[in-house]
Amino acid sequence: MDTLVKITLSVALTLSILVPFGAFAAGEKTKGRYKTALAVNIVCFFGILLFASALLFGGNAYAAAETEAAASSAGNGLGYIGAALSVGLSCIGGGIAVSSAASAALGAISEDSSVLGKSLIFVGLAEGVCLYGLIIAFMILGQM
Repeated sequence: MDTLVKITLSVALTLSILVPFGAFAAGEKTKGRYKTALAVNIVCFFGILLFASALLFGGNAYAAAETEAAASSAGNGLGYIGAALSVGLSCIGGGIAVSSAASAALGAISEDSSVLGKSLIFVGLAEGVCLYGLIIAFMILGQM
């Protein structure tokens, strides 16, 4: 049963990425089309994530109250989800920060090449956000 759930979820998550972008691939390339595809992708992804959480943790809710080992496995599952969210959200934030800082740095460097060192510092600080999320994930995984 466990492998069936894993296969089903991996197929569902793959389809949640492929279907929205595949559905909007043909036609005129406009900003609105990409925004619609991204919105559909986000809704599908988080819908499947909620369904997977309910499927994985819902069946063990009553049985886990009886045994300490089952409760520990549910706690470990939530720890893995917390570690994944820590890395994922920090990398999304770091990517947004790097895109802003790098584009501004390129513009500044094209006008005056002496600001290269200062601009690299700002881009490096933005990348540091991703490393902080990774460190927090390692701390969460170390507690399990």
